[in-house]
Order: sequence, then C-alpha cells, then structure tokens
Amino acid sequence: MQTLQNLEILEIETLELLNSIRVLEFLYFGGGTMLRLCHNLNRYSTDLGFWLDISADSKQIYKSIRNVLSDNYKLTDSMNKRNTLLFEFKSSSVNRSLKIEIRKKQMDFDWEYKIAFSKFTTKQVMVKALTLSQMMKNKFEALLSRKIIRDAFDIEFLLMRGIELPSDKEKLQAALQIINNFKEQDFKVTLGSILDEKERNYYLKNRFKLLKEELTKNINQPD
Repeated sequence: MQTLQNLEILEIETLELLNSIRVLEFLYFGGGTMLRLCHNLNRYSTDLGFWLDISADSKQIYKSIRNVLSDNYKLTDSMNKRNTLLFEFKSSSVNRSLKIEIRKKQMDFDWEYKIAFSKFTTKQVMVKALTLSQMMKNKFEALLSRKIIRDAFDIEFLLMRGIELPSDKEKLQAALQIINNFKEQDFKVTLGSILDEKERNYYLKNRFKLLKEELTKNINQPD
C-alpha cells in the first residue's frame, strides 16, 4: 500500500503543478482518481483522467504540460494523438509511473468546482470536476464497454452516495450479468490490489451484494 500512497501524493503534486502553469482551468477532472481525491472513494486509483475544454488550444496545452513534466520528473512517454493527449512519467519518490490522459473530444457533461485532497499530504488543489450524477452515467457506460471490476466498485460507491442508477432496463440487465461473471481472481487480485485491508476483506466476503440487489430491484420494477 505504501507505493499507492506515495503515488497518491504524486497525483496531488501533479495537479498542483498543472495549476501553477494555469492548465487546470482548461481541464475537467473525471474518473476514479477524481472520485478518490474529491469524494473519498475507498479504493486507490493510478492515473489522472481529464477532458479538454473545447476552447483550449490542444497543441499549446500539450507543449505546456510536456515542458513542466520534463522539468520536474522523468518523462517516459508523451503523445499528442488525434483524440487524446497522453503523458507518462516517474518521480524519484515513487517506484511506479503515473499516467495522464486528456480526452480532446468534449462531452456534454455536468461539472462543479471541487477540492482535490489526500490524507497523505497537506496540499489541496481546486479543480473542475465532473458531478457525481455525471460520473454514474460515465461509469455505467464504462462497465458495459470494458467489463472491468473497478467500474462496478465505483458504481456501488456512487449508489451508496445516493446517486441513482440509469433507468434503461436493458443496460441494468447487462450490467448485472457482467457483475455476476466476475471471478474470485477479480476480487482477490484485480480489485484487492487497490484496496486497504478492511475494504479488501469486506469485498471478498460480500462482493457487490448491495449493487446487485439494487440492480435486480430496478430491473423488476413495473414500467
């Protein structure tokens, strides 16, 4: 867990660095790391995901981020692709890389100002973050397309925060099937590796009991 804690400190430092060059004002923060740093998501997340404001100059944003990362860390990869800006870099304080992915194609989404913080550092950064309701939509679509266990974990987290599931029963049924197909290895290794011991033990015992019950209830509701 120490490596993940150190990586989380690096995530906050990176947000602070992007803020110092006034790049954050053109970025909308989303994904698991946003949920972790802005809403206390109870799992670790290992990359920074953003959407680029439609008014931003993607070439200039790419150049600015590339320069500041090169000046402060060991930049191992950077690409200005058609749909995304990608960066990967290492810090001497962490024995694994951190990745930044910035999607150029802006969605029609809801966002709000939030404070990104971590219990492992005193630094805090103001960000433009997707709302929890928007994250439920995004995470549900991600689960259906990627079939990755951390997306189901995040959906259950959002559900426990009072965010409603989508109303499309076909999507609910598809999501339930995906969740039922997760194996022991998915819970022990894939999910377990990004959870603290207490959370890991809970999910090994209970799996996604709450989420499955809510999905089933919504599927069975009369139209």
